[in-house]
Amino acid sequence: MASAYRKRRIIIAQIIFAAFAFVIVTNTPYRFNKALPVETNTGTVVNVTSPASTALDTLAIKGRAPKTDYSREQFGSGWATKNGCDMRNIILNRDLTDVQVDESCNVTSGTLNDPYTGKTILFVRGSETSSAIQIDHSVALGDAWQKGAQQLTKERRTELANDPLELLAVDGPANMQKSDGDAATWLPSNKSFRCQYVARQIAVKQKYSLWVTQAEHDAIVTILNTCPEQQLPAA
Repeated sequence: MASAYRKRRIIIAQIIFAAFAFVIVTNTPYRFNKALPVETNTGTVVNVTSPASTALDTLAIKGRAPKTDYSREQFGSGWATKNGCDMRNIILNRDLTDVQVDESCNVTSGTLNDPYTGKTILFVRGSETSSAIQIDHSVALGDAWQKGAQQLTKERRTELANDPLELLAVDGPANMQKSDGDAATWLPSNKSFRCQYVARQIAVKQKYSLWVTQAEHDAIVTILNTCPEQQLPAA
């Protein structure tokens, strides 16, 4: 009888141990392989394994500086050129498909799958048609000026304005609507692109030591919470 009792106790103990081990094993992927939420210095919960969220948490949070003395010329006079091609045409050549280029390095035609609206736009170079597609500064230059670019050298600001990381070929009217808006005041109507959009803004602001406002920061966190594994774009 005593022997049978001991056996039953051993079996019960084995069952309990197996159940306990199962709980540990089944919870291990969540504990160690998935992102752990952490609280930032602003009290906002972000995903620590997401490069975009991690990079966002490195940006300073401040109010807007005055827009005093801002002009487009503070970021250089027009597009810079590389190997005889200006940055507008370089970005058009990068972002459009079925591209045709003339002997002067001008993109004369192509097709854009517009990231801001989701529309397909046919591009034809011309005085009345070229504006259908514009080159947007992901971080608007006016916004950059009020969030740290005033402290950069003119050379560095010119580099910012012509950095391929900062530039995107987009729908002209959408770009005009954005104006100098940040993520708190304007987002692409194409919701499937919003995660990539804010990740690019983070990458640019990190590269050029620009800051974000509290409202901008919180708007970006809201978006990144829908795509916790969003990567920063390649420089």
